[in-house]
Amino acid sequence: MRIGLVVDSACDLPGDFLARNGITILPITVRIGDAVLADHRNEEATLQFLHAQIAERGADAETTPFTVQQIQDLFLQKLVIDYDYVFCMTITKTRSPIFDNAMQASFAILNEYRAVRSAAGNDTPFALRVIDTQNLFSAQGILPVEAVRLRDAGEGAPKIRARLEHLALHTHGYLVPRDLYYIRNRARKKNDRSVSLLSAALGTALDIKPVLHANRGDTGPVAKIKGFDAAARKVFEFAARRVEAGLLTPTMCLCYGGELEEMRALPGYTTLRDACGAHNIDVYESVMSLTGMVNVGKGAVVVGFAADPHDFG
Repeated sequence: MRIGLVVDSACDLPGDFLARNGITILPITVRIGDAVLADHRNEEATLQFLHAQIAERGADAETTPFTVQQIQDLFLQKLVIDYDYVFCMTITKTRSPIFDNAMQASFAILNEYRAVRSAAGNDTPFALRVIDTQNLFSAQGILPVEAVRLRDAGEGAPKIRARLEHLALHTHGYLVPRDLYYIRNRARKKNDRSVSLLSAALGTALDIKPVLHANRGDTGPVAKIKGFDAAARKVFEFAARRVEAGLLTPTMCLCYGGELEEMRALPGYTTLRDACGAHNIDVYESVMSLTGMVNVGKGAVVVGFAADPHDFG
């Protein structure tokens, strides 16, 4: 069985990993004023757009995910021919309409694929499964990395599906933003009042950085730490301890809203890399997606992994 994998471009994994494993991307288009870029996970293009646009006007950006029709067209023109079963793994549905769009498109795809496959000389059934990763950014990457591992090991679609749905419940993302004013302004643009002006002003004045935790579609603060470097160190060292305690997959995903060398110079980064090396954990690092950067700002760092329930500390 030919198994295909699809992610949206908010999924922070290295571009060469996506290309090497034939993972299809549902691009999200970012518009800032007259500047428009469809995010295909090209890190060079992302960094150029960051330096030219996001740092100054990113809070006013508009993001447009693939529509129902675009997803339907992608499947019927290509994926139903190239594969027999496709897993489409999306950013959490609590933060984006991509999951709902893909689910809606799936009904038409499953109704219409037969003629397309028959014309290509294939009369066998086609199936797809849309999975809400229930997370975002680099934490989204845990599921497709595991899907590749299982596919390469020759596992069938039912086992892969069960494993991915289980991992979605146990994937954790930890994010440290640099600029609370940016997040507050971005939230207002999206009619999200979760970050008040007062909290942003106090946080900025006191240099307090929240650590945000994402799991099962919910995102909220689990700590407030003085100074970005101190907060990053706390998250990296915490992740290292989770590695030592045992993860559910041999995978750690990191992303950063800027040049990766800046992330690698942060306090605590080496501690995490050393722990991963000692426990045979593969580390995937990528520049944060355009979607991620316009929503949480330049210079944010995210760590994602799968683990049993735990407290941050």
